[in-house]
Amino acid sequence: MFCYNCGCHLSEHDYCTACGADVSLYKKILYASNMYYNEGLEKAGVRDLTGAVTSLRQSLKLNKNNIEARNLLGLVYFEMGEVVAALSEWVISKNLQPEKNIADDFLSRLQSNSSRLDSINQTIKKYNQALAYCNQDSKDLAVIQLKKVLSLNPRFIRAHQLLALLYMDGEEWERAERELHKCMDIDRNNVQTLRYLKEVEAMLVPDENVRQPAKRKKEEAIRYQSDNEVIIQPLNMKETKRGGASTLVNIGLGLVIGLAVTYFLLVPAAESNAKAEAQKSITEISNASDAKTVRIQELEMENGGLSEEIERLNQELEGIVGADGTLQTIDSLLEAASKYLETQDLEATAADLEAIAQSVNLEDTSEGFQKLYHMLLQSIGPELSKNYYQEGYNAYRTGDFATAIEYLSKAVYYDETDVNALFQLARAYHRNNDAENAVATYDKVIELFPGTESARSAQGYRDELSGE
Repeated sequence: MFCYNCGCHLSEHDYCTACGADVSLYKKILYASNMYYNEGLEKAGVRDLTGAVTSLRQSLKLNKNNIEARNLLGLVYFEMGEVVAALSEWVISKNLQPEKNIADDFLSRLQSNSSRLDSINQTIKKYNQALAYCNQDSKDLAVIQLKKVLSLNPRFIRAHQLLALLYMDGEEWERAERELHKCMDIDRNNVQTLRYLKEVEAMLVPDENVRQPAKRKKEEAIRYQSDNEVIIQPLNMKETKRGGASTLVNIGLGLVIGLAVTYFLLVPAAESNAKAEAQKSITEISNASDAKTVRIQELEMENGGLSEEIERLNQELEGIVGADGTLQTIDSLLEAASKYLETQDLEATAADLEAIAQSVNLEDTSEGFQKLYHMLLQSIGPELSKNYYQEGYNAYRTGDFATAIEYLSKAVYYDETDVNALFQLARAYHRNNDAENAVATYDKVIELFPGTESARSAQGYRDELSGE
């Protein structure tokens, strides 16, 4: 452990033996950060990835330079299918510790595998397309897209959850349960997964406390108890009278009547049943033929629709892997970050970022892409802003107000907190007779930096313009 003030090794004392700084609270913060890191490591070991993310984020809040916690957070994100978030954490880790950092190996493996990068890009694109289909109420297409996403990235938890939610909407509870169990295999303590699984299990297992009302059976016998025995006497039961000759006569009459019934009733009924079965078979064959005809027509229509879908997918693929595709943009950003880490060339990095901003709409990109872009912009911004401010100020002093506006605008873009650059830009607009932009820029100075000398001067110049 090193002193935050002088960088010397700390001893067991609550002060630095080299510079005398009080490090008691500093030590407690670092110990707490390491404790949360160990907690995250234990949770990741038992596949409680959601809990691991929470603990590791808390560790980084206490100590952003905890490289082990940041690298482990990237691995947890990668295991959950959040590849862009993992890349962001590893790039930040590499920036904080350029030497002897395992994050360098992670980034090298991904950058050297172009097919893996293409798979990552397609996963993000198809997941966003599935969300768009859900918003358009095209749930079948969303299910198809999510299955493609999971074929490319089987550990993408958000895709499993969305697919399970679509199955739940379609009341396909067993399929939803299978998807949620796949989520549980990846992350055992994901709150969203547990909430969905509870609802699915409630639908699959009926409530045992709800009983169907029993039907009353018609009383067919009288039951009564005699001593220790229960006597059952059937109702409407008559005793048969025994008689020898009458019994034989009745049997003979029964046989004659049975034969007559068989001949006059059962034989025509059997013939009628045979004809009905034959007619039923003919009807079933006809219906099957009609169904096949309809199916052929449906397949022909689906073939036409699939041709249009193939054409659309080819266009999307061109937008992903083409010269101006999303994958090329991600490669450009990663290359710009790598070049900056190697060369620390502010001008070259600024040119790369400007080219990326012109080629893509940053608001349409993923959260990880925007985070990495703004991180690079913040890294080079303050120093680059000073250079542009100096060049703009020199041009202003020589009376070249157009050039001064160009450089000062860049200085404000790269460091919005530089009150001198913003005020000098307003003065350049004023001296260049651009009253509209001058008033707008003076207003920014007054709004963003109230109570400063620059704000009071800006108010005076603005009143002067309003009077003119």
